[in-house]
Amino acid sequence: MSSITIRNLPEETHRALRQRAALAGRSTEAEVRAILEQAARPAGRTKLGSLLAEIGQEASGFELNLERDKTPAEPMVFE
Repeated sequence: MSSITIRNLPEETHRALRQRAALAGRSTEAEVRAILEQAARPAGRTKLGSLLAEIGQEASGFELNLERDKTPAEPMVFE
């Protein structure tokens, strides 16, 4: 995993982050990670697979309803 350093963060902002983290029951670092994750990858974003499926449905004129197999894959054996 990557790491970043944030310099010159105003003390008031740092204090607010600590308070927000305490209310959420997690560390300040975990709170900052959650904020960055939410900002960079919002939950309501359109994912590539969904976008491609939508384009395919519009182009072909029919709807394809496939249920995804959510069982974990077996690891490959190279023996």
